[in-house]
Amino acid sequence: MKKYSFKNDYSEGCHPNILEALIKTNLVQQNGYGYDEYSDQARELIKQKMNHQNADIHFISGGTQANLLVISSILRPHESVVSAETGHIFTNETGAIEATGHKVHGLVTEDGKLTPEHIQSVLDTHTNKPHQVKQKLVYVSNSTEVGTIYIKKELQELSAFCKANDLYLFMDGARLGQALTSEINDLTLEDIASLTDVFYLGGTKNGALLGEAIIITNDKLKEEFGFHIKQKGAMLAKGRLLGIQFLELMKNDLYFDLAKHSNVQAMKIKSAFQNKGFQFLSDTFTNQIFPILNNSQIEKLSENFDFYIWKKIDEENSAIRLITSWATSDEVVEEFIGEVSLL
Repeated sequence: MKKYSFKNDYSEGCHPNILEALIKTNLVQQNGYGYDEYSDQARELIKQKMNHQNADIHFISGGTQANLLVISSILRPHESVVSAETGHIFTNETGAIEATGHKVHGLVTEDGKLTPEHIQSVLDTHTNKPHQVKQKLVYVSNSTEVGTIYIKKELQELSAFCKANDLYLFMDGARLGQALTSEINDLTLEDIASLTDVFYLGGTKNGALLGEAIIITNDKLKEEFGFHIKQKGAMLAKGRLLGIQFLELMKNDLYFDLAKHSNVQAMKIKSAFQNKGFQFLSDTFTNQIFPILNNSQIEKLSENFDFYIWKKIDEENSAIRLITSWATSDEVVEEFIGEVSLL
């Protein structure tokens, strides 16, 4: 029997609605480079959902590409970006940001989230101008790489701090759907559009074959962004492939329904571990959970399921990462919970 993978939320292809739409529109001629009618319709739906008609929206293929494009387009050669040390740009992008000549300040946090105090600590140690890099951008992820989310008060405080210190705020939204549909979330898409300068809606990890929607709300950052997309090889001639996917995801709130499904499945698994008395690396309410198991328990679960050993706690115990997806079935979850009950 093939092992079921809880390693990520992009092991499956895409939601059937997307495949159906791609087939249905396959022979309909369209303009290229994102100027097709499907991309226009998708952009309009996104603007409606966040109540922000003045936003610029660009569809690109992946999360690392989105981070690279946004950050490199904003920063001047002597400027840097502040991130949690768990942030994707600091840990899992092969130095993509540094390769463009910009320093990333990785900060230790307890829960993967940045606070004004974290950012201030970097500003305080970079006062010898012009001999040190200048901080200009704050990078946050929602949900974070450890499954936690920002609540409204936290994002408001970050936004106010960034404005007061002439910093831009950029939100990595690879799993923004999961954050917005978390049972403890109090943020709306409209809130995020008003509190950040730029963010993106992740499709790759929420039912699309591929694709992210970069949303720029700060007028200062909009001009000539298309040049950056083209120069870095991110502008698809067949941009319709991305537009069609986001159009389907935005219709009837499918995007949010899929994200909520992945969260619900993860919370079932979380409850199973809690009922057995297990501890967690972080307290999460999205589709990522990080239970701490001993070596023999990890070996037992690995017989029928794949997952990452995320962090070694000591010689006998490690935190594993389990991720559910838009396609994770009730049957698989029940089977896994049955294995947990035997640990």
